[in-house]
Amino acid sequence: MTAPFTEALRPAQGFMFDLDGTLILSDKSLGGYTVLPGAVELLTELEERGIPFLALTNGSAYPAAQQAPRLRALGLPISDAHLFTPNSVAATVFKDRGFERVLVLGTAGVAEALNGDGIATVFPGEDGADKADAVYVAWHPECSMPDIHAACDAVLRGAGFFTASDVPFFASKGGRAFGYSCAISGAIARVTDKEPEVTGKPSIHAMNFVAAKLGVPSAGVVVVGDDPKVEIEMSRLGDAIGIGVTTGTANHDDWAACPPERRPHRVIDSLADIRKLGLIL
Repeated sequence: MTAPFTEALRPAQGFMFDLDGTLILSDKSLGGYTVLPGAVELLTELEERGIPFLALTNGSAYPAAQQAPRLRALGLPISDAHLFTPNSVAATVFKDRGFERVLVLGTAGVAEALNGDGIATVFPGEDGADKADAVYVAWHPECSMPDIHAACDAVLRGAGFFTASDVPFFASKGGRAFGYSCAISGAIARVTDKEPEVTGKPSIHAMNFVAAKLGVPSAGVVVVGDDPKVEIEMSRLGDAIGIGVTTGTANHDDWAACPPERRPHRVIDSLADIRKLGLIL
C-alpha cells in the first residue's frame, strides 16, 4: 500500500465493485472474461456474512440477465440482482423525468435493458424516432452518421441528452479499450452545443442509485474500482469510501498523482487486501 493514503476509514455498510479492471478483465470485444485474483473469495465472504454488495459496470452492451450468467459460469458469485449497468441507472432517471420515448444509439441489448425496466425505446430510422423526448447514447460500435444526425436533430428540438459513459477508455485483457459512447456523445455535443448527462459512473445519479440498491447511506458505501476518474470521483461526490486497485487502468504512481477529488482512501494490489483494511468488522 502507498503511504500517502491515510484518511480515516469507516466500517463498511455495503460494497460497490467496478467490473472491468476490478473483478474481471474482458477482451476488447466484451465477449470473454477472466476473473481477477481474490474476487471470488471476497464476494463469497460478503455473501456469507450478509454484507450487501453489488457490481456496477459502465459497460452498457448487455443487460444484467445476459451478462451475470457468464460471470457465474467463471465462478464469480454475482446474481442477476447484484449486477447493474448505466442502463439501470438511466431507466430510473427517465422514469423520474417522465420521458415517454427514448431514442437509443446503442445495441439491441441496450434497448432490451431499458424495455425491461419499463422504458419505451426507438432506434434511429424507426417510426416515432422523430418524436423521442430523450436521446440515450450507449455501447454502439456500429454507429453511423445517420444515427448521429438523428440524435442531433432530437437534441436540437429539445430532447433530453444522456450518455451511459463519458470515459474514453476502459481496462481490458489487451490494454486500454475504446469507449464508444464517449466518442459518439462528443460528436453530438459538438454539433448541438449541449453536453450530455452521464447516467453511469462517476455521476451522482449512479452514486444515489448504488446507495438505494444497497439500502445504506452513501457514506456507508465502499466503492472499489480501478479508475480515478470513474469510481473514485463518484465516491468523493457521494462522501463514500473509495478504494483504488492496481489491476486495471491505474498503478500506484497514477493513484498518488491524483487530485483530491479523485484520490482514494486506500490503494490495494488485490481484492484479497480488502480484509487488511478493517472495513469488514
